[in-house]
Amino acid sequence: MNSLKNAITVDVEDWYHVCGLKKNPVVSPAQFRVRKNIEAILGLFSEFNIKATFFILGQVAEAKPELAPLISNAGHEIASHGYSHRLITSLSADEFRSEIRKTDHIIKQQTGVKPIGFRAPQWSLSLKETPWAFEILVQEGYLYDSSLNPLPLVGDTKGTKNPFIIQTNSGNLMEFPPMVASIMKKNIPIAGGWAFRLLPLPFVKKTIKAYNMDNQPAILFLHPREIDPDGPRLKLPMLKSFAAYGTRQDATPRLKDLFNTFSFTTIKELASV
Repeated sequence: MNSLKNAITVDVEDWYHVCGLKKNPVVSPAQFRVRKNIEAILGLFSEFNIKATFFILGQVAEAKPELAPLISNAGHEIASHGYSHRLITSLSADEFRSEIRKTDHIIKQQTGVKPIGFRAPQWSLSLKETPWAFEILVQEGYLYDSSLNPLPLVGDTKGTKNPFIIQTNSGNLMEFPPMVASIMKKNIPIAGGWAFRLLPLPFVKKTIKAYNMDNQPAILFLHPREIDPDGPRLKLPMLKSFAAYGTRQDATPRLKDLFNTFSFTTIKELASV
């Protein structure tokens, strides 16, 4: 097993949390699947003695108050995914701060611990478009962010692939971008979602090895719906549906293969090294 540690992260949201919808879907509590899927993920991590970072959505923590303690009591890191799952680019600075504080309060009340890590829904932070957001994160006591995806459409293709420091007037913030693969000098997604399940597993492993050979951690991500191939889907336009749900494969077999090959930990541990 590779001794250099990488990070496995989970964006704790339910199957109907899709960014950019004209209106929020109406879903009854009977249709919630996040608790069942998180329990399966926790069982998988326990099987391989892995600790992970869970970016939990404030709305989910509020609707399922037993969920954050369940994750925290298993020894995993609880981080923030914001509250409403709205794109940060659609929020004002005041709205963003309000969401941060609301989620912090919910998580602190439920677990006794304030989160120090943040990930924006759909990677919707940008050093160019939302520089004020990083300032707010520092002011609100955050140590790191994991939102800057070096990809087209959802990020900056010229963005840095490896962890780096963002300097703000209020202090420094560590940034942990998700892993990307390079083909003909172009970055492509591979760290999670549809791309992780669709692209050849040897290619995923080769990419992680390349990061580690460069003495850098690979940051992977997972959504609960990705281990729930029989779960429901919203009716969306074809491309948006593929981006949200991708193919129907269960990510579990691939994750088990990676867990047998590489070492994983929390982003909090990586940030403290």
